[in-house]
Amino acid sequence: MKHFEQAFSNRVLQWRIAIILLSLILVAIAASGGKHLNFTTNYRVFFSADNPQLLAFDALEKTYSKNDNVMLVLAPESGNVFTPEVLALVEELTEKAWQTPFSTRVDSISNFQHTEAEEDDLIVRNLVTNAAALSAEELQKIRSIAMNEPLLVRRLVSDSGHVTAVNVTVQLPGLNETEEIPKVVTFIRNLADDVRLEHPDIEVYLNGVVMMNNAFSESSQRDLQTLVPISFGLMLLILAVMVGGFSGTLATLLVIAFSIAAAMGLGARIGYPLSPPSASAPTIILTIAIANCVHILASFLQNMRQGMAKQQAISESLRINLQPVFLACFTTMLGFLTLNFSDVPPFRHLGNFVAIGVIAAFLLSVTFLPALLSLLPFRQPSGKSGHSPLLIKLGDFVVKRRTPLMCGILTTVMALIMLIPRNELNDVFVHYFDTSTSFRQDADFTLDNLTGLYTIEYSLESGQPGGINEPDFLREVAAFSAWYRQQPETLHINTYTDIMTRLNKNLHGDDPVWYRLPEQRELAAQYLLLYEMSLPYGLDLNNQINVDKSATRLIATLKTLSTNDLIELEQRVQDWLSNNAPHIKQATGSGTAIMFAYIGQRNIISMLIGTSVALVMIPWSYYWHYARSKLA
Repeated sequence: MKHFEQAFSNRVLQWRIAIILLSLILVAIAASGGKHLNFTTNYRVFFSADNPQLLAFDALEKTYSKNDNVMLVLAPESGNVFTPEVLALVEELTEKAWQTPFSTRVDSISNFQHTEAEEDDLIVRNLVTNAAALSAEELQKIRSIAMNEPLLVRRLVSDSGHVTAVNVTVQLPGLNETEEIPKVVTFIRNLADDVRLEHPDIEVYLNGVVMMNNAFSESSQRDLQTLVPISFGLMLLILAVMVGGFSGTLATLLVIAFSIAAAMGLGARIGYPLSPPSASAPTIILTIAIANCVHILASFLQNMRQGMAKQQAISESLRINLQPVFLACFTTMLGFLTLNFSDVPPFRHLGNFVAIGVIAAFLLSVTFLPALLSLLPFRQPSGKSGHSPLLIKLGDFVVKRRTPLMCGILTTVMALIMLIPRNELNDVFVHYFDTSTSFRQDADFTLDNLTGLYTIEYSLESGQPGGINEPDFLREVAAFSAWYRQQPETLHINTYTDIMTRLNKNLHGDDPVWYRLPEQRELAAQYLLLYEMSLPYGLDLNNQINVDKSATRLIATLKTLSTNDLIELEQRVQDWLSNNAPHIKQATGSGTAIMFAYIGQRNIISMLIGTSVALVMIPWSYYWHYARSKLA
């Protein structure tokens, strides 16, 4: 093996010009794939195609409609949204929000479809019209209706009436996420800026799933624009101090840049998108590449201090470092490749990006770096040793005190191992964002004052066409809704039975005694038909009932919960349904919150398998390398 290392180092110096040119060409080819690199802003990237929660969510959205949304939350300084000025603004925003790219529905207290009886007729109309001209009596009536409507309170208006919202439902085509989501966000932000300019006494907050997707993208891109350059700068500054010269720092910088460019370009050609987890790949590759270069540079400078000529010093440094650098890169590559066991695609992309970068960093470190060093000017290092007196003292101390140090380290490690059971899988995905980010601030305000971002959706199946009109089914849905509202995690329940109870009261002369569910299937079906025929375009019930009227959608809006709390709540839901709702045939919780809650559990199992593989392969690599020595 020693002969191979010597021959390899000699050939690198012999063909240095060719190696440099070939490296530049290959890196340029690899990096050219970077034009295909797209930053995905969709939370769906975290879920594999066969993820059961994603499949259930897709099935629910195909049955009803997508529920991705942007919410403009309005908080007037007066603390009262039921004023002509605020309601007129809500009316105006509701109309303008229909111009949001890819919007399919806009909901607010102004266009809420209020129903009331006039003799034998059912009147369905917007709750608020011509708000600027409303009298005090009319305003009080609107407030009374809104504050007693379960479909509005804690969803589109706060329970004290001090905050309201305009909710825009969007259906993204999914053809180009990097353009679609920013297009929606830009429009909404411009709308919010206009409100702030024209109404300085009204605060505007932006919330919703689309804003969350965009926040993931913006945060990751901001990190790439700040953390990576800072990492580059700090590491190169330290390297310049360590190697004591411009040439070594420049050569290392080129190796780092080429390794990152090659990895990201080749990954993009394979089809990997850039996402929040995989965006950290450049920083990881940077760390590995600089470690390779430091090994070779440190040995090279030490050889020159001992009197070797420059070319001989480079050759000897490459010879003695070829195996260690290879082994370090090989085991690092194995470790990151085990991320392919992950159930979360971005982690697989991260592992593969880094693995490609490690290979590129190794090849460039043992070919391009020494070839370039041989052409760059270097001053003869001063001193004969180059060893730090402090490091020498540290080494002497470790050797002299090896026994107590070993006992102390083992004791510390065992104590830390005993704390492993205290680790919990307990994500709160809103808390991925620092409190300094605008999305987190807006989400926290909305949660504290109006409604939450976390939702669980259920498709309640009756088991037969038209079955949602069956009195027994309706009673069970209503009982389920009532039970869910009593849970401490719940902020709001959006359920079809609230509409049916209101219609039953309306069609009995608005008598409060009849504020209950209809007791006959035919009557419920007639109410539904009459109501649907009266609804305007864009505000139908397709988001709540399926085509053959066999199922209805129930949406529970929740406080910000950890994954463990979400899973525990869902288990309580399933227990209640199995014990109390025989006519509800199927009702599995779905939605982004529940998907993120379960992905942690699925991922930990798959990653434990990957870790086990790494724990076998990496030690085996070291055993194979040191098989002929006592270190084996």
